[in-house]
Amino acid sequence: MSFSLNPPIRDWHNKVVWIVGASNGIGKALAQELVRRQAIVIASARSLENLQELSPAPRRTLALDISVPEMVRDAVRTLEQESLTPDVVFWVAGVYHPMGSDRLNLEQVRETFNINTIAAYSGLAEVISLWDKTPNHPRHWSWISSVAGYRGLPQAAAYGASKAALSYFAEVSYLELKQRQIAVSLVCPGFVATRLTQKNSFKMPAILTPHQAALETLSGLARGAFEIHYPKRFTLWLKFLGLLPDWLYFRIMRHALPSQDQH
Repeated sequence: MSFSLNPPIRDWHNKVVWIVGASNGIGKALAQELVRRQAIVIASARSLENLQELSPAPRRTLALDISVPEMVRDAVRTLEQESLTPDVVFWVAGVYHPMGSDRLNLEQVRETFNINTIAAYSGLAEVISLWDKTPNHPRHWSWISSVAGYRGLPQAAAYGASKAALSYFAEVSYLELKQRQIAVSLVCPGFVATRLTQKNSFKMPAILTPHQAALETLSGLARGAFEIHYPKRFTLWLKFLGLLPDWLYFRIMRHALPSQDQH
């Protein structure tokens, strides 16, 4: 037996959808699929050139570096001025630097948390300030996190921690925004073939294409799910590992660590 934690979204026709991080990967695939489903898509990313190559083309492209709060504020102001207040926001943008705790690159740690976590706070704050101007209108915010945030994983010292923080924030925002008719969902993909996962030197199990990931995401929203994780053959295994006692989890995961002679 299951029940919806969010209002299901099945019909995207004429819904105003803002995708932040739409130039590559899951964000790009979501933009393309939602245009096909006749949504009014606003696509944002740092590279305007990449956005202009999207096909089918979104209604609006908007260059945005989410690490600069002033740019986020200006982008939201532009949407308001152009009568493009979003019904749904997909917060997809992120960075990934494989990194072990024994070989930290502090500059990359700061960048990871600034992009993956801190910017998410400023983004939500700015959009809520816009949504507050038209209350009693159902909205939806979808965080794109990662299964890397479930529990400690090798080489994810910065990325996994930043996504764990984002997932925690998603749960808090779900609890607190529901009374304002703002639904919140949390998307936790496994491995998806993107420019970020190209950095991995190991074989990635059950890897999906960005298009497959986009379809899984939209399927989860159609069910009214809070947490949308995929592919199940991989993510359910990680969830099981998360239930194990510490001593057993650490024993299993030690086998995933690279040998010292590889450093």
